[in-house]
Amino acid sequence: MNIHSLLSDKVSQALIFAGAPVDCAAQVRQSVNAKFGDYQVNGVMLAAKKMGISSRQLAEKVLPLLSFGEIVSRVEISGPGFINIFLNNVWLASQIDRVLYTPKLGVKSVKPQTIVVDYSAPNIAKEMHVGHLRSTIIGDAVARTLEFLGHNVIRANHVGDWGTQFGMLIVYLEKIQSEHSRDIDVSDLENFYRQAKKHYDKDSNFAARSRACVVKLQSGDPYYKNMWRKLVNISMAKNQLLYNRLNVTLTTDDVMGESSYNGMLPGIVADLKTKGLAVESEGATVVFLEEYQNKNGELMGVVIQKKDGGYLYTTTDLACIKYRYEVLGANRILYYIDSRQHQYLAQVWSIVRKAGYVPEAVSLEHHLFGMILGKDGKPFKTRSGNAVKLSNLLDEAIERATQLIAGKNPHMSEREIANVAHIIGIGAVKYTDLAKNRTTNYIFDWENMLVFEGNTALYIQYAYTRIMSVFKRGRVNKTTLTFPLIICEEHEIALAKCLLQFEEALTIVAREGIPHIICNYLYNLATMFSSFYEHCPILNTNSNAIRQSRLKLALLTAKTLKTGLYTLGIETVERM
Repeated sequence: MNIHSLLSDKVSQALIFAGAPVDCAAQVRQSVNAKFGDYQVNGVMLAAKKMGISSRQLAEKVLPLLSFGEIVSRVEISGPGFINIFLNNVWLASQIDRVLYTPKLGVKSVKPQTIVVDYSAPNIAKEMHVGHLRSTIIGDAVARTLEFLGHNVIRANHVGDWGTQFGMLIVYLEKIQSEHSRDIDVSDLENFYRQAKKHYDKDSNFAARSRACVVKLQSGDPYYKNMWRKLVNISMAKNQLLYNRLNVTLTTDDVMGESSYNGMLPGIVADLKTKGLAVESEGATVVFLEEYQNKNGELMGVVIQKKDGGYLYTTTDLACIKYRYEVLGANRILYYIDSRQHQYLAQVWSIVRKAGYVPEAVSLEHHLFGMILGKDGKPFKTRSGNAVKLSNLLDEAIERATQLIAGKNPHMSEREIANVAHIIGIGAVKYTDLAKNRTTNYIFDWENMLVFEGNTALYIQYAYTRIMSVFKRGRVNKTTLTFPLIICEEHEIALAKCLLQFEEALTIVAREGIPHIICNYLYNLATMFSSFYEHCPILNTNSNAIRQSRLKLALLTAKTLKTGLYTLGIETVERM
């Protein structure tokens, strides 16, 4: 149920019938103040300006043309030309009854698009650290939301699994293989890489062998390709364990490494040359873009092939986008990549547009995000100044959650404590991040993460648990609530309205890739339920009709909280 869309369509029609230009948006918004209704129309002012009449005059022309049927109880004009819309409580009750037992809580499936979501992208031969957290969980929340709304979502874990670093690593492993007969872990690889880099920088013979190894690898030499595959598998197996812990939906099937596009690169360079977009410059192949100039006003060049014939990340990304459109059939491609990569992505997109690889109808979107900071306002690191390993961060979250749950539930079994603590701890880390606007930096603070008050995962999870306890205490069969819903109390009405605005929040997340919108919605819903619970007795009422009505509101609240948290990749518990 998307009330906003319903009202917007009706207002848009009325504006056109009143003589407004067809490009004037209705600008229907949820009202901030209840005295101005549930929704407010703000588009009259702009339309009136284009028409050359007063906004009040246009509002008076629009008002009698509005036909909302049983959805709305009354409509009124306020101020210079705002139109306030008040929803009908009887209609609200009928809609709660309608969506309570429907699939996806009445959220309508959209006209499906194929949407590629590019996120996580860890480094091969290195452990994932806190810097990978935002891309991974924000991208996953948006992928889940798009899928929930009915889109065909293709998850793309674009890992850097190709290039000189593998030549260095393979040559170094050959050098020390007699010393390491045991199985190699990612932490070993990370140390080996550091050592290999030192050798590469200081030993010209080692560097030459590394470059020769890369050539053999890129030419498909079976021995070197087998070595390379082992290194990639070791890293991705470790990463998959982290994805599982985080309740992130990425799997090994979603890995689309740079190596996937290796065979396309020569053709890309040749094609760009043929089209006159790429030229030779000082031995390299370069694309000059008119949109980008240096301080001297000279066109900036984007190198797509080096003097020695080697390709760059840009070349791979050109091939990647081309593949996603031509082979995967993408209508939208979303990138969850650090904000510092914005200009780089814009240059790549400029080239693919000029080359005709991707039409304008296909949306290329950089959903950039800010950094995680420590309390000192600097990038979040360990005391020694190293990047915080993601596995260590999750360990600490679960440990802190274990202490919290065990302290509140001395009679809970160790197994149940471990299960609840895992869900609570992981949920706290994810929600803290997702509740922030992705474009901003935020300070990581354990103290405000695992608390039962405020906009936290724990507050929302506890609201769900609280509702479940009502049904347990009352021994209520959730499927036998047969009385039609009646709402008349102020807190019942407020809760019902909020419940029916779930789809509106999901739609914004899907359109703009900002999961904090659903976090804010869930927090508001949990807060409204708390007020409802305090002022409207559920089990202790003499009227069976009122009891069942309030149980229905409680049940839909629980389902909405659980579903909303699901779109964020956060689980619920029945007891805490």
